Amino acid sequence: MDIALLSVSLGVHSTRRIAQEAEALGHYVELIDHTKCSVKLGEGQPKIFIGEEDITNEFDAIIPRIGTKVTRHGAAIVKQFEMNDIFSTARSLGITRARNKVRTLQIMARKGIPIPETLFSINPDNIGDQLRILGGAPVIIKLQEGTQGRGVILAESQKSAKSIIDTFYKMDTSILMQRFIEEANGEDIRIIVVGSKVVASMKRTSQLDDFRSNVHRGGDTVAVQISPKEAKIAVNAAKYLGLGVAGVDLMRSKNGPVLIEVNASPGLKGIEHATNINVAKHIIQFVERNVGRRRK
Repeated sequence: MDIALLSVSLGVHSTRRIAQEAEALGHYVELIDHTKCSVKLGEGQPKIFIGEEDITNEFDAIIPRIGTKVTRHGAAIVKQFEMNDIFSTARSLGITRARNKVRTLQIMARKGIPIPETLFSINPDNIGDQLRILGGAPVIIKLQEGTQGRGVILAESQKSAKSIIDTFYKMDTSILMQRFIEEANGEDIRIIVVGSKVVASMKRTSQLDDFRSNVHRGGDTVAVQISPKEAKIAVNAAKYLGLGVAGVDLMRSKNGPVLIEVNASPGLKGIEHATNINVAKHIIQFVERNVGRRRK
């Protein structure tokens, strides 16, 4: 099987791990830098180029690892592979949905997935009303397209919350606000879904001076046993967004688990280390099953 790994570099740990497992299972894998890809539309079949090389029909499957800053272009390249009937571990629409926190939460709320109380607006004239609707401080303020804990702020007082929100509104920056889940104690659960199964899960704990638990922020990780309800939330979240591979983040609130966000290109380093589970191998086996079904 010939696999295109859409990523900017094999120097990225997760990209390298997936390539290693693909080769270990006997497949040809090639790094395709999606930022250097072009699509030609018009007469005849649409074509995908890397430089001047036509790669339209060179691969049986693609595994997208699309960077945040080039989401729109990367998703367009993935879409063209899809339209050329090449299997992808993530739908292009799923990638763009997952990158927008509000869109993700809107879909989850409509589907009945539990989420924290959330509010979004662009009106700078009634920030006090917005905070009262949400229940007041403390609140979490998030950039709608932040990743790895970047753009996530805890406003502990009404005054600081108003100041931060007003600043973002005046900068035309899209944000959302969520009620602070104090009982989570700076912990969250990262669940990796591959296909329709949970393959690994870990608990992330924030550093003493930081409420954010992301691994990239220096949080501690440990393998964790999740409940059937948590597993169902994670699997359904990935399905509703159209992601064959996803990292689903949950928090344990006093009312039960709530979904925080979904990552279309989850990192593997932290979770493979914490759980000793070969997540990259699960991803390649998922590709094998789907390409095999298509050939039949």
